[in-house]
Amino acid sequence: MPNDPIILLSYINTKLRDTYPSLEELCKSEGVSAEEITEKLSDVGFEYDSSLNKFV
Repeated sequence: MPNDPIILLSYINTKLRDTYPSLEELCKSEGVSAEEITEKLSDVGFEYDSSLNKFV
């Protein structure tokens, strides 16, 4: 997973768009914590929208 939050945003949203139906599925498959990703992206102003399945 990228450390830079903006690159992480792009990486996560691309994975969500192309591969995973939810953040939970992505995290389970990638072996990462949803809370950790959500916190990192929240720090730069983005929140997960489950109805859109992306960070906005």
